[in-house]
Amino acid sequence: MARDAGRESSPGAETLPLEHALPNAARLDHPVSVEQYQLLERIGEGGMGEVWLAEQTSPVRRQVALKLIKAGMDTREVVARFESERQALALMDHPAIAKVFDAGCTAEGRPFFVMEYVPGVPLTAFCRRGQLRLESRLELFLLLCEGVQHAHQKAVIHRDLKPSNILASDVDGSHQLKIIDFGIAKAIGRRLTDTTLHTEAGSLLGTPEYMSPEQVEQSADSMDTRTDVYSLGVILYELLTDQLPIESGQLRSAGYEQMIRLIRETEPLRPSDRVAAQVGQTTPGGADTTLGEEMGRLRRRLKGDLDAITQKAIEKDRGRRYGSVPELAADLRHFLRNEPVLARAPSRTYRLAKYVRRHRLMVVMVLLMVLSLATFSATLLVQLQRVAEERDRANAWISYVRSLFDSSDRTQPGGKRPRPRSLAEEEAVLRDTLRILPEGMLVIRAREDLAENLTKQGRFDEAGDLQRANVTTARALRLPYSVGRRASLKLAAARVAAGKKDEALSILEEVTRRPNTFDSFNLEHNLDFAALTDDPRFRAIIDDLKARGF
Repeated sequence: MARDAGRESSPGAETLPLEHALPNAARLDHPVSVEQYQLLERIGEGGMGEVWLAEQTSPVRRQVALKLIKAGMDTREVVARFESERQALALMDHPAIAKVFDAGCTAEGRPFFVMEYVPGVPLTAFCRRGQLRLESRLELFLLLCEGVQHAHQKAVIHRDLKPSNILASDVDGSHQLKIIDFGIAKAIGRRLTDTTLHTEAGSLLGTPEYMSPEQVEQSADSMDTRTDVYSLGVILYELLTDQLPIESGQLRSAGYEQMIRLIRETEPLRPSDRVAAQVGQTTPGGADTTLGEEMGRLRRRLKGDLDAITQKAIEKDRGRRYGSVPELAADLRHFLRNEPVLARAPSRTYRLAKYVRRHRLMVVMVLLMVLSLATFSATLLVQLQRVAEERDRANAWISYVRSLFDSSDRTQPGGKRPRPRSLAEEEAVLRDTLRILPEGMLVIRAREDLAENLTKQGRFDEAGDLQRANVTTARALRLPYSVGRRASLKLAAARVAAGKKDEALSILEEVTRRPNTFDSFNLEHNLDFAALTDDPRFRAIIDDLKARGF
């Protein structure tokens, strides 16, 4: 609220006119007061005004920042802009924007206003000094976006967003920032002052490095909240790379027209490419001097999402820029949560990559399960293939051996048929075969044939021993269950042939208790077990199989 110009100064304060009392030096050797505010030190200076650290003496004692127009600068236009800034700040009520406490005029009629003192440093300098990492910088930037959005909700465009107008500090262990200097702010759909403001031809209002193309064109109708979005994009670019999109020296050394053309037409490097150009400029430990990350890793983190977000924010064509500050902030939050960002085309591969990053633990567990199943399947497939190969070799070998005893297709010289080999001769060939065969399916098939030969000779116990050896081999080599089951049935049949029904029944009871068994019909009508048909234990086995659905 405005104060009377003739208000008394605090006791002991200098009463000379300010233009005589204020020296050019930043610090004062003697107290100078503006109403109840004792000026201590000049802490900022602009084209039309200066900011002093002051101490309020009443009604409370506290440090404040006092901004007043420079002596000799109190033209109608300057005073109007000063009042506009004062009114813009008065509209704000947000933690990220400096608050206005008081306003008035000096005894000489120079307007001033008082706001909270922010003992911070420019945003980029704060990040460099603290070597804040990427996530911390983005969190600070999001606080900045909230403050700017509050101003936009109050229908005020800042138009001079830059690191020196954003003061950051540590408060109780957390990072905070304040937006200051609304000196060239523009109201949307309303006036901040009754005086009409004009911009002189050939002059720029703002800081060229952070000005949007439409702002340098000085077209009031083309400026909206997207102008501040562009400035935020430049600040984001600087936070990510410690470089400006367009170098300051390049802009400042150019003439007026050339500078405008550079801002409107120069397409800056993507942040990741700008970082890549700095490779080699690292500390002895290999870390970037401000972000604390190795350059290669930082480039990989910027490449993709952050490149797209930044480039969209500083798009020359405002129609392709983010439409509002919340849209920019939302994309950055998507990035921090490993979610797809709007600035990039939502391809399936991109969305899948984002999903994997968000659910890394679950994806790793699923992949491990899939890998385990694939390994098990591959192992099983190899075993089945090995069994099939051995079976094929066994069938081929047995067919060859059997052909030795089949005389139907062979003739002796002179067209006479050969005499069929005897069981003893067949036994001898099979035993010779067993001695040269490797352990496996070949041996099992050869033993079966030899056991059949011995059964025909009435040597039932020897035949049973061979079938028992097959059961042992099948288990030792972990051959498929069907192989072991066949061997067990052959052994049971051999025991029946030897007249040892109890042993045969015990074998059948054991093999039918296992899962994946055979159907009861085949067992009940198997001629090898015809002698067991009326045995109660055999009937119990058949009934059990039927009850289990076999």
